[in-house]
Amino acid sequence: MKKNKIYVFILSIVLFSSCTSDSTSDLLQEIDNNDITYTLFVKSVIDNNCIVCHATTPINGAPMSLTTYADVKNAIQTRGLLDRISRPQGSSGMMPNGGTRLPQETIDNIFTWAQNGFPE
Repeated sequence: MKKNKIYVFILSIVLFSSCTSDSTSDLLQEIDNNDITYTLFVKSVIDNNCIVCHATTPINGAPMSLTTYADVKNAIQTRGLLDRISRPQGSSGMMPNGGTRLPQETIDNIFTWAQNGFPE
């Protein structure tokens, strides 16, 4: 019985000492500017932050779908998507609507993707 208590104590120490508080920078993957493509980067950002409203059939007042490469490219070129994701937290028209502003590094990567000619 005493042996089991020692094992539980040691296991608890290992588990608790391995926990850290991650910062945002720990959670963001560094990406080479040449590796930013729709498939490898932009699609997951859109899927995780925009598709809730910008689905195939947009909801909650979203004016367009962002479900395809062509949709996202068009939204950047003609609908001001880069402006909307770049607005300060809480400002009118900031996207994602009612959510938290994307990390600046993510926004910068989407700008880079557009500047690089929207590689798929």
